[in-house]
Amino acid sequence: MTETKPSGTLARRFYGLTEPIAMVPYAAPEPTAEVMALGYRNYWDTYFAGRAAPLGQCPAEVVHAIFYNFADGEVARHIPHVWEIATPEAVLAARERGCAAAVRRILADLADSPGVSRAAGLATKAATSAPTEGRPMYAGLRTLPIPGEPVARLWHSANLLREHRGDGHVAALVSEGIGGLESHALSAVYQGMPAEKFGRLHHLPAATLAAVADRMRDRGFIDDAGRITGTGRKTRERIEARTDDLAAPPYDILTAAELDQLTTDLEPLAAAMAAAGSE
Repeated sequence: MTETKPSGTLARRFYGLTEPIAMVPYAAPEPTAEVMALGYRNYWDTYFAGRAAPLGQCPAEVVHAIFYNFADGEVARHIPHVWEIATPEAVLAARERGCAAAVRRILADLADSPGVSRAAGLATKAATSAPTEGRPMYAGLRTLPIPGEPVARLWHSANLLREHRGDGHVAALVSEGIGGLESHALSAVYQGMPAEKFGRLHHLPAATLAAVADRMRDRGFIDDAGRITGTGRKTRERIEARTDDLAAPPYDILTAAELDQLTTDLEPLAAAMAAAGSE
């Protein structure tokens, strides 16, 4: 039964079930197209505008601090420029339209199934129940109206849960003294991938990548060949376990029966989204 699972294990399970839905704005074409139609130049304009919109028109320095894992200057290439083109409110509306359209397309016949309405209701109950203290992205999203249409509400709740988890992940990284770029490098080498090939790192100058590697070697996270060490592996696993623990509070409000029902309803939806790569 669900109630026998430790909180971190439960949070990890629901992360696997909600993340394919929450990933839609970063993978599917509809959200990018809807936000681009407001007059933006490229995908990264839509990324920063769409994700930062719940924070309002705050300075690039604040967005950089909250987003955490971008290199210096990357946020400032888009913010505040994006707010000269469209308001956060317009961006949020476009992003929601695009995400709902993408989820509906991917789910196909499942989009109108009773399971979507049930999952949207229970996921929203969970996603709007956690404390907001120390969670700026989650707090910003909590100020937004909850969509009435079930597919849009399902995506909205998954996005809330994703950003709640993300705020906790940043807290776990900070508690370990790991910077944003180091967090990407640690994730890459943990997966057996050269850090310089990782998505958020591969485009950075060689000097920046070398500095990241030097800091990781100094901490004992990687060896001279750039491979993860035992210390690095244990650190990464400790951060992920702490992240799971910090992601658990939204589910405290659900009864054991509701947790089981949410699992049952999300499983086919997550499977369909994952099979499509959320795109």
